[in-house]
Parts: sequence; C-alpha cells; structure tokens
Amino acid sequence: MNILKKLTLVGVLSATFAMSGCGYNALQAKDEAVNATWSDVENQYQRRADLVPNLVSVVKGYAKHEKSTFLEVTQARSNVAGMKVDKEVLENPELFEKYQKAQDQLTGSLSRLLAISESYPDLKANQQFLDLQAQLEGTENRVAVARNRYITTVQDYNTYVRQFPQALTAKVIGLKVRPNFSAQAGAEKAPTVSFDN
Repeated sequence: MNILKKLTLVGVLSATFAMSGCGYNALQAKDEAVNATWSDVENQYQRRADLVPNLVSVVKGYAKHEKSTFLEVTQARSNVAGMKVDKEVLENPELFEKYQKAQDQLTGSLSRLLAISESYPDLKANQQFLDLQAQLEGTENRVAVARNRYITTVQDYNTYVRQFPQALTAKVIGLKVRPNFSAQAGAEKAPTVSFDN
C-alpha cells in the first residue's frame, strides 16, 4: 500500500470515528424528548383552562358580588388562550417567560376564585362546585408533575447540548439551550400567616 492510500484510509477512519462521536442522533432524541414533555405541560394547562368557565359559572350563581374576581379569572384565561406556543417560544427565553407569567397569573386568579367559596357556605356545599374543585386540584397536580418532567428533560438536553463535541454539532444544526421554568416572583419569601379575625 502506498503512502497516499494509507493517509486516505486513516483520514476516512478518523472522519468516521469523529462523526460517530458527534452526538447527532442523541441530540435529535433529546430534542424530541423536550418537545414531548412540553406537549404534556400544554395538555395539562389546556385541561385547566377548560375547567375555568364551568367553575366561574358555578361560583357566579352564589357569589354575585365578586365581579372583579370573575373578570380577573376570565381575563387571565383569555390571555393564556390567546398565546401561540410553538418551537420559537421554547427556544426564546423572553417569550417563554411571558408564557410562564400568563400561566402564573391564571393560577393566582383561580386561587382567589376558590378563596371566595369560604364566604359562601352554600357554595362550599354545592356538589358541582366540589366536583369542579376536585378536578381543578387534580389538574394542578398534573400540571406540577408535567412541569417537573419538562424541567428534568430540559436539564438533560441543555447539559448534553453544552458538552463537547455535541456543542459543535448542535451549533451546526441550530440546536440551542432551551429556557426552563423558574419560580414565581416572591416564591423565595415565606407566606405571612395571620390569625387576627
């Protein structure tokens, strides 16, 4: 074998070895895992949003003087429903944060809506309200589980995308670090408990 053939063979073997370690297939699998877990988060958010009109309707029948809370819940649901969530949102930290804030706003307004029931004993005893409240609580648990899965999957993906040599492959094929959920503003502060009534 002459020297040129040996160098060509070494070059081909080196390129094959280098390409097998570039992480392309693993990057694709991890990207799809992030997309799949995000779909689950969206699914749970949609389930929650679908419960809101029924819950508001039941509470309205008992708590006619709570218009501001009803408007707040309806507006928060409308904001969430009006947001288009696509791959751009999952790759853009600012858009992702805006989406998270809209979901947090809905969560807060739903909490205030449920707190109204404390002032209306008949509402607290209404079976339809109790069923909707239980469904909402179950959905909130599902949202938490789905978000936790997403956080874990994104952490795995982001770690892999930032490692060498996958970082080079990711850059070439346009895969970037994904934004992740963060705690709500003020979550680091303990809530104030008062028994002065």
